[in-house]
Amino acid sequence: QVQLVESGGGLVQPGGSLRLSCAASGIIFSIANMAWFRQAPGKERELVASISLGGNTNYADSVKGRFTISGDNAKKMVYLQMNSLKPEDTAVYYCTYRRDYWGRGTQVTVSS
Repeated sequence: QVQLVESGGGLVQPGGSLRLSCAASGIIFSIANMAWFRQAPGKERELVASISLGGNTNYADSVKGRFTISGDNAKKMVYLQMNSLKPEDTAVYYCTYRRDYWGRGTQVTVSS
């Protein structure tokens, strides 16, 4: 049974930082199969960050230079370091395994 559990969300002021974590179980874990998406109210879910097999990272234009995806294959964890947060980053953040399995998400709210 595949389980993805996100954590680390919360309320942060503009300019602040958060580190999201996603714990995976029930899969043969590879960071290359993982990605972070987000969905803001009234908007479609969008890709935030992913890593390819070769280790190349892919980021949404809106988060380039501010967010960093990383992972630990041994621990079956994937992380999203988010710096210089903006109000428009407010959304529910989801980790996904191959876009087939999804966690329940963690809320990130950027507000003063």
